[in-house]
Amino acid sequence: MRAALPGHHRLKPVLPAPVLPAVLIGAVWRNGRRITDLGRIPAKIRPGTLIRRSKQPAVEWSTHDRAIGGYEFGMSETKPAPPSDFSGEPPQQPPGTLSAMQIKPDHGEESYRGSGRLAGKKAVITGGDSGIGRAVAIAYAREGADVLIAYLSEDSDARDTARLVEEAGRQAVLVSGDLADRAHCEKLIARAVDAFGHIDVLVNNAAYQMTHETVEEITDEEWTRTFDINITAMFRLVKAALPHMKAGGSIINTSSINSDMPRPTLLPYATTKGAIANFTAGLAQLLGDRGIRVNAVAPGPIWTPLIPSTMPPDHVEKFGKNSPLGRAGQPAEVAPAYVLLASDEASYMSGALIPVTGGKPIL
Repeated sequence: MRAALPGHHRLKPVLPAPVLPAVLIGAVWRNGRRITDLGRIPAKIRPGTLIRRSKQPAVEWSTHDRAIGGYEFGMSETKPAPPSDFSGEPPQQPPGTLSAMQIKPDHGEESYRGSGRLAGKKAVITGGDSGIGRAVAIAYAREGADVLIAYLSEDSDARDTARLVEEAGRQAVLVSGDLADRAHCEKLIARAVDAFGHIDVLVNNAAYQMTHETVEEITDEEWTRTFDINITAMFRLVKAALPHMKAGGSIINTSSINSDMPRPTLLPYATTKGAIANFTAGLAQLLGDRGIRVNAVAPGPIWTPLIPSTMPPDHVEKFGKNSPLGRAGQPAEVAPAYVLLASDEASYMSGALIPVTGGKPIL
């Protein structure tokens, strides 16, 4: 019997095979590098290649294009490694847009495959137009969630994200505006409740940062605005959302490696990220008796429009090279942490901070 993969590829059994799901979800990896997703199988699968599948152990492929598990593949496409050199990336004005980037981030547009882990859930994602927020929106939609995408003013990027959500068969709601405004925070949550009826997942992801070489360069206005967007908005959104969340709900805050290893040239931003880590830990304890979980993700250097729009070119060029893995991460590599924390699989996880840092430790 032949079994179909996404994109009408076929599996031909060549040995007695184990029982496998009708659709295999995962990616092809070689030497620790993702080559492609299982919707596009390389024609020549060499020794040492691993296939990662949902609810299945990793399988090592033997010679002659034949799997130990008993399957032979056809059709070829190889996915390049993530970039490690960003020289030549043009600078932008904040907040930056994806459409203006020369070296495009990977949000999982071609690679993320859902498996129903968030079926029926309703999610609010701030900063959802690009970067980590877009990757989370794509992943949530493909896992079965409807998504409200909050963003500042990047209309074109936001519409593209909404299109990707809708192509996954889920509802997308767009809300633009400044999270530094208390009234806008309340309006955003009201819009989500009007569209969805309730909120299951609140992802506080939007952030503001600027680079400064001295303390004297930082104005009072910038310091206040950084706190208003990065941490005060979280407080206001949580307060507005809680009446519409029930037991089993999940609040996920984006902290940073800067919460533990603050970069001095990002002083206002790094300070707020430390505050977010403490806000998360305290809020998890306050909401435990309501059955609402609160966690944070601490990304390391992740390639998003925020980088070329807030850092000088010499910093952009070598961005992420000082991580143990030797490169910046991609938004698609962060999104699975948000999926886990939003899912019922994480029902006993609260008060956690999950580092996605390319090897930089947070102890």
